Amino acid sequence: MYIADNWKDYEVLDTGNGEKLERWGDYVLIRPDPQVIWTCEHEAEGWKKAAGHYHRSSKGGGEWEFHGLPQEWSIHYDLSGAGSQLTFNLKPFAFKHTGVFPEQAVNWEWTSSIIKEETSHRSADDPVRVLNLFAYTGGATLASLAAGASVTHVDASKGMVGWAKENAISSRLSDKPVRWLVDDCNKFVEREIRRGNRYDAIIMDPPSYGRGPKGEIWKMEDCIYLLLENCAKLLSDRALFFLINSYTTGLQAGVLDYMMGKLIVSRFGGKCESDEVGLPVSGSKLVLPCGASGRWRA
Repeated sequence: MYIADNWKDYEVLDTGNGEKLERWGDYVLIRPDPQVIWTCEHEAEGWKKAAGHYHRSSKGGGEWEFHGLPQEWSIHYDLSGAGSQLTFNLKPFAFKHTGVFPEQAVNWEWTSSIIKEETSHRSADDPVRVLNLFAYTGGATLASLAAGASVTHVDASKGMVGWAKENAISSRLSDKPVRWLVDDCNKFVEREIRRGNRYDAIIMDPPSYGRGPKGEIWKMEDCIYLLLENCAKLLSDRALFFLINSYTTGLQAGVLDYMMGKLIVSRFGGKCESDEVGLPVSGSKLVLPCGASGRWRA
């Protein structure tokens, strides 16, 4: 399992009864997690003193209950792969999210270490070109920029792209080479193929279900293989890595591994290595599973 165990400003304190107790900097939150099917006695102090609690509705969705939580605050992550500190501006919004998927830190370390190593062999005018699809609030983008890459950041949500820009400014990375694009990822990839553009690395964090800027429907099980097939066409002759994340139950690590083996290894060689992603739980000393990641490296 890939375990994101390098956080100082984030911590899973306890889990149980369909929820997880988390520390985000100075604030403790309670959020639902469908994978937490076990019980707990709520002995950890934070269960009774949380600054925010997201209550899921039986009809779908839910709402936040706040007890002194600010509208916005920040946490930091020390990126060892690039020797930099990333800053994330957090704010609770629809369907339990805060603006960061902390388990992805383990992938930020992996991608940034590869970029940093490759950058040391290249001239300043020949950066590693990274495409980040479904890029959300920019965690992977910031890690890539900090390591010296040039990044194309694509997300269908204008609000998410704006949030990612704010994180880049807070992380002192806004002067780095990055393109911020609000676009449907499928259509963007198709246009890049026609334009003949190529990338040395591709990162994608697709949702299980979503809609593009013009209402385009995305369902991961139905759409991911064609997107991967097209993305393979965008890899350059100096391709370094490919990373895909999945939070969809049916698309486990082995499925990601097989698709990349069929589409990428068959063409570029290299090696696939896919596994679950997890976060350590300080109260139980166990690891909370948080989806899966498929990794290919040349």
